[in-house]
Amino acid sequence: MFRLKTIPNRAVLMLASTVLSAPAHAQEQPGNGTEIIMAQPTWDTGWFYTEIYRQLLGELGYSIGDVLTLDNPAFYQSVGYGDVTLWVDGWFPIHNPYKSAFEGAAEIIPSVVSGGAIEGYLVDKATAEAMDITSLDDFKRDDVKAAFDRDGDGKADMVACPPGWGCELNIEHHMNAYDLNEHINLIKAGYPAAMADAVASYETGSPILFYTWTPNWTVNELVPGEDVVWINVPEVNLPADMADLAHAAIGEGIVGCVSDPCILGFPANTIDAVVNSAFLEDNPAVRALLENAEIPIADVYAQNAAMNAGDGDIEAQASAWIADNRETVDGWLDAARAAAR
Repeated sequence: MFRLKTIPNRAVLMLASTVLSAPAHAQEQPGNGTEIIMAQPTWDTGWFYTEIYRQLLGELGYSIGDVLTLDNPAFYQSVGYGDVTLWVDGWFPIHNPYKSAFEGAAEIIPSVVSGGAIEGYLVDKATAEAMDITSLDDFKRDDVKAAFDRDGDGKADMVACPPGWGCELNIEHHMNAYDLNEHINLIKAGYPAAMADAVASYETGSPILFYTWTPNWTVNELVPGEDVVWINVPEVNLPADMADLAHAAIGEGIVGCVSDPCILGFPANTIDAVVNSAFLEDNPAVRALLENAEIPIADVYAQNAAMNAGDGDIEAQASAWIADNRETVDGWLDAARAAAR
């Protein structure tokens, strides 16, 4: 015969508290003890939502050090190898040429920014109207080339994309497809500096031609329909890996375009997360967060405009956005925690 040992009531309560609190803490921070190597692109218009997601992943307990700033080829190769965990700056279909670097090893999860993203070519409105410029093809005209020739080489100067950006490939394709290499000089220097120079030229009354995308501070600084106009490409002509998306390169109701529909020449994009597949398999909370969260494009416009005006504290801007949208954000985090159970 034996006697059961009696445990004092206070000890029972402490034991119960310990048993219950550990799983609760784990559920609150399912990423505790797991490191994420996060990347962001070289274009700073995507850094705001990158920071929002970084902070949300931190609330789930994930350890994230300094975010790496990478060119497209470097990121897509690294996420495929598993050297980098993720970024929230995949632009598809314009990033389709990079898929071969990560297919089977990383996954695209849409969509980070709601409202879509368009790309195209713009001219200051005054010059477009005065010279009847409606298409890139008009830059084969001698009078148009002379008006936009800023360096005296006989070609019109256009702010384009730096090497390594997805848009660089499309613009180069357009220059070849439309026989424009002898008529347009592509400015491939750092995009923010080149666009700042274009804005300064516009403010002095000089003609400007540039490529841009949305969301971007450029369309806050130079408003389509007021300051600038979207112009058409001669016809839709896409790289082979996007040929089946020709219908998406023509947009209806594009504010500030010289025509409706507008032949932008670039398929409308979605901005998506790209994440290493092995990491996703081990971290269902991250998948759930990325599948549920979405940043309104209007909020990205607003932050980009503030950044361009000199407010460079992106961490504070992201924290403020999260605080202002706390109820919505908590719903995303609850979904992530539920997925980890």
